[in-house]
Amino acid sequence: MNIKNITFQAVLIFGILTTISSCNGQNKSESLKTPEKAITIGKTVSELYEGTTVIYQDKKNNLWFGSKGAYKYDGKNLVLYTIKDGLVGSNILGIQEDKIGNLYFDTPQGVSKFDGQKFTTLEIIESDFSKNDWKLEPNDLWFRMGWNKNGPYRYDGKSLYYLEFPKTNQADEFYSKYPNASYNPYGIYTLYKDSKGTVWFGTSSLGVCRYDGKSISWLYERHLTETPEGGSFGIRSIIEDKDGYFWFCNTRYRYEILPNSIEKNGTRLINYKVENGIGYSNDNSEIDFPYFMSIVEDNNGDLWMASYEEGVWRNNGKELIHYPIKDGETDVLTFSIYKDNQGTLWLGTHNAGAYKFNGKTFEKFKP
Repeated sequence: MNIKNITFQAVLIFGILTTISSCNGQNKSESLKTPEKAITIGKTVSELYEGTTVIYQDKKNNLWFGSKGAYKYDGKNLVLYTIKDGLVGSNILGIQEDKIGNLYFDTPQGVSKFDGQKFTTLEIIESDFSKNDWKLEPNDLWFRMGWNKNGPYRYDGKSLYYLEFPKTNQADEFYSKYPNASYNPYGIYTLYKDSKGTVWFGTSSLGVCRYDGKSISWLYERHLTETPEGGSFGIRSIIEDKDGYFWFCNTRYRYEILPNSIEKNGTRLINYKVENGIGYSNDNSEIDFPYFMSIVEDNNGDLWMASYEEGVWRNNGKELIHYPIKDGETDVLTFSIYKDNQGTLWLGTHNAGAYKFNGKTFEKFKP
């Protein structure tokens, strides 16, 4: 028998056993470690803030409410996210979702992206070049970031670009009339994308602006911006109905948008025709035309309008039907109206949380 071979085999076997024992010990040690807890953000709450003005339902059917922070309702729990959780600002102006399910929260301080786990703030590209680099891609998202900018922000999936509206003659007229105005007439009150992918902007005092991917054009009529009582309303809401007509701010007229814009005194204007809209008979047997803060089309093609102090109006093509909204004895100030993934209508309000339509009336939402 070869002594050297026996010694080598013994050493080899001992080494293998030692390695196996060491590995087993390591595995046992690792299995005894406490697993790391997933980082969770947000705070579970029992009710919405009274000033809940924005409502959105995501692809997973979670409901989101914009207020002093962002509320998420999954059908069971109501969770509030604030700047403590990574939101760039607490005043939510709008909520959108991209094609892969990321959510975006528009605030005066910036835009926050939520990937389901955390919030990040989008980087803003702002330069003389970017201000004039208007583009229109199908997956772009558009934001306003407050009410006092000279144009919108476009997000291409990577960066947020600040754009600037071209100068309009209506602005010169505004400043000649109000040289010490405390607000920007270009300020954006609403954003809307129509059936062709064209982007529309409702401004505080310069009417409607449209960008179709080729040019920027304007539509201004005094009755859209200023109420009969003399107040400044601005373009709060825009919609294209099922027949292709556009409605802006009130029901007095509907607009047929024609091809080919018009050049006038250096400003490009939208080419359109006006048709009579629909009103209601007031207490003095006069015809009134309600102004609205927000408008949506239901699954039957009827238009529903949130009018702030007068509840909700429904335009079925033949008449206006009124839905007063009360919270006890208090008139509810309706700010926005939204249609969810199932076709249900929701109201965002300034003073009473959110409301849901039950088929007959609007009921206060209680999680």
